[in-house]
Amino acid sequence: MASRFPRSSSVVLAIAIASSATVLVAGQARGPARSQRGIVRIEGHPDLEGVWTNDSFTPLERPQEFRDKEFFTPEEAAAYLKQQNDRVLAQPKDNIHYDDALWQTEKYGKFENLRTSLIVEPRNGLLPPLTPAGQRRLAQQRATQRGVSSDSAQSRSLGERCISWGNVGPPMLPPTYYANLEILQAPGQLIIRHELMDAVRIIYMDGRQHPGPNVRWLAGHSVGRWEGDVLAVDTTNFTERTNFRGSPQTTRQDIFATERVHVTERFTPLDHDTLRYEFTVDDPDTWTMPWSGEMMIRRVEGPLYEYACHEGNYGLANILRGARVTEGVDSGR
Repeated sequence: MASRFPRSSSVVLAIAIASSATVLVAGQARGPARSQRGIVRIEGHPDLEGVWTNDSFTPLERPQEFRDKEFFTPEEAAAYLKQQNDRVLAQPKDNIHYDDALWQTEKYGKFENLRTSLIVEPRNGLLPPLTPAGQRRLAQQRATQRGVSSDSAQSRSLGERCISWGNVGPPMLPPTYYANLEILQAPGQLIIRHELMDAVRIIYMDGRQHPGPNVRWLAGHSVGRWEGDVLAVDTTNFTERTNFRGSPQTTRQDIFATERVHVTERFTPLDHDTLRYEFTVDDPDTWTMPWSGEMMIRRVEGPLYEYACHEGNYGLANILRGARVTEGVDSGR
């Protein structure tokens, strides 16, 4: 697939510094004049409309090699970024599943992050321990999830079935590729449209309450409000099939919760082209304590393109077809 962005001979290097820093991103103002902070406003609130990316090499959980290191030095961050980028570009030619060098680089440049994990609480950068109920569900889930059963399409993962990749969240974790999203603002609503799976999430800004527990969505029900320049979002009414899935290279694929999960998010404009995204996940039936994370979201050049998953989903049919052939061989047919 052709890249949507102009090619660049070097990786963009900027520093997303912990919780109070600013990422340096080049961009042009549009519409109303900027304020002193560079934030464009519409009807008194920050204008978040546009195309953004939450693309990142930073893993959700802190790697064992950085067990006691919460932050990189700038030099270490640059070295880690180069190491990860070189890994993507060095994909063997006989690995034909995906062209990572094309799909994952996107040509808008990677940014350094001084944090060694997206998780900021607990301070060890790891997901909290599971509750006893969570441990029982995890064992059952691993025994039945992807790769174990091919009895029917329903026994395969939501991603393989082109239903959900999990990157919509909330929380919004960076997927392997197409980590792009578009924000639209309308009276009483803020819409986040993700490129991957063409998923659309509506955040209601009209003061409504969450519905009763009998109405549920994979991405939950989100209501938001402005707290000064900060967009604060509260999401409940998830299903038990909701998973928080980022890139398989940086995120465990078995992070599921229950219907009791509650997610809060904060979108803080640092300037017209940079948002600090913070989130907290709480599910007392899954984890022994809430966990929180933080990342930067950067404005990029659009547009988003259609992700025609169903039209090109030969993989699912072939998985099921292969399983039937295997069953025939095993039975002697």
